[in-house]
Amino acid sequence: MLLGGLAVLLGATTLWLASEARTVLTAAPERLTLAPMVGGLDFCLQHIPNTTTTTATTGQPALPASCQGASGSAAALVEATLASLGPVESPDLALGYTLKAPLLDFLRDNAGQWEVDTAAIQRLVQTIRDVPRPVVLYLFSTHFESLAPIEAQLASDPANMASTPQGPLPVDRYYDAKLYPWSMADTTNTISQRRGQVMEAIATELCRQPEDVRARILGVTLLGETHQHFPHFQTGMGFAGPYEVSDYSAGSRQGFRAFLQQRFGQVGRLNAALGSSFADWDAIDPPEKDIRTQPLQHYWQHMDSFAHGTLPVSGWMAPAPAGAAAQDHIKVYLDGEFWERTRVGLGRQDVLEAAPELGTANVGWRLDLDFSRLPTGIHQIDLYLERPGEGLRHLGTRRISVMDQRQTTPQPHPQKPLPTARAPEEGLRYFIDSPADASSYYYNPLAPLWHAYRNQQVVDYLQHFNAIVRKSCLAQYPVFTHQLIPFANPSWDANKYAVDASLRPQPGLLPGISLYGESSYGNSFFDWMRGSRHGTYGVTEFHPLRALPPQELAQALYRHKLRGARFVSMFLEGRVNGEFVSDERNMFAFDPANNRFGSDVLYDSMKQVLADKAHLPQVRNTP
Repeated sequence: MLLGGLAVLLGATTLWLASEARTVLTAAPERLTLAPMVGGLDFCLQHIPNTTTTTATTGQPALPASCQGASGSAAALVEATLASLGPVESPDLALGYTLKAPLLDFLRDNAGQWEVDTAAIQRLVQTIRDVPRPVVLYLFSTHFESLAPIEAQLASDPANMASTPQGPLPVDRYYDAKLYPWSMADTTNTISQRRGQVMEAIATELCRQPEDVRARILGVTLLGETHQHFPHFQTGMGFAGPYEVSDYSAGSRQGFRAFLQQRFGQVGRLNAALGSSFADWDAIDPPEKDIRTQPLQHYWQHMDSFAHGTLPVSGWMAPAPAGAAAQDHIKVYLDGEFWERTRVGLGRQDVLEAAPELGTANVGWRLDLDFSRLPTGIHQIDLYLERPGEGLRHLGTRRISVMDQRQTTPQPHPQKPLPTARAPEEGLRYFIDSPADASSYYYNPLAPLWHAYRNQQVVDYLQHFNAIVRKSCLAQYPVFTHQLIPFANPSWDANKYAVDASLRPQPGLLPGISLYGESSYGNSFFDWMRGSRHGTYGVTEFHPLRALPPQELAQALYRHKLRGARFVSMFLEGRVNGEFVSDERNMFAFDPANNRFGSDVLYDSMKQVLADKAHLPQVRNTP
């Protein structure tokens, strides 16, 4: 039954994929490597206590023999975990792995001096030596805690922490783990030096290996998600609340002035562009105060979620009747004139968690309105549902005030007649998140320049570590970033992260992208890729956040292969003979015992896709 239905689905899929292939500007790899990140290896590589397995006599953790001795490595744990996925029969897929190297974990305190644990580095490198599979080497060091002994000491130094206008950010939490908001503004602080220290040690040891061992390196990924920070990371990624972002340290403030001077040359040119009257560069500070709630010395200090000149027009709508979901659109009219149209279907995990009866998170929609180009005054936004076979249905009206610098009382802008429309049908579930009715917006031309500088800080930080890698023999292998894409989450404020510039083509770096929810299998990521000028890329974290049957998972993987993905990485719990290798658990791990976000189904689907070539559309690359 499965294969009969699957053949019909794949026949249609093959035609669609062949059509999409004509738009791809880069040759897809002959094989896409699935590179699961095997969890629970730290106790083996670092000889960190593992509370899952203990000896009967001492009560101390028992290390497998394969982890011990001069030739010890985590290879046996990696191979046992990958073997549980079964055979690889698909001609389009290869099975490798991602080896996470938590940089700070390799440091040991020796009489007050932090030194690299060379034995642990050797176990890491020997894992690559002993696993005859392609490997993505993940030089991991992000804001997420790794339980490294040095972390607390590093966090006690304000120079290592990102700063908002209120000062250095404190240690935060993300679910059950600590989160360290390390600074992206300084490559000379201690956290950066320690990261580089371990990175150099790993590269040195790898470069001592024979060429046939190093040839297994499919790519190197840098650091992990690298972005600016803000308070309350788990819940503060949206537009609500006081606007506090990094980095406002003294060095960053001075760097912003240098950034402006390099861009404009003379302060007079900056004044002409902004309409400002700064006497010199030293008179300029980053915008940091909200004109609504804080006294300003001058207008150029104004800062909030919208000061850069755009505001989101966004919301969600419950799934359409079967067969119509992909065709639901929102039409937006501004002052009675059609402005733009967008498809419903972006991931809104928050909506699904609040209303699980919807059955899907793909209910979001969003457009960004550039109000910096609008005349001051009160403007009217009207939103309509457009569904094939039906007339327009009016969902709501929002009136917004575009303000001037003097906060003059705004006057209504002239309106044109709106299109004929019906009211929403009874029972239609939807919500308009933004903008709020009667909300006001102030455009500060200095704000987008500040965001551009914050973006450049992220790029410069990544390039600093890219330069370390490229001083070694690892320069011959592809080096990838490991970035999130805020635009795939319509309720997020992308400017808080400041990663847009790092997502554009960078010298010596290929894009590594973490994809969750709809962006991993739907249209939003591929739509972005079409206009990105990227060719080869890596999917550094992959989780659809819902159960995908084998044919849907196969289609998603093939789309990535066709687009130029070199590898797709997902979390996998380490297991030997069916037993977990450590007591660590990852809420996003593909695993038969993890039913969160459909992870158990995804694990089984991945096994089937690897084993049965009929599950993957056989559309070959053309020369």
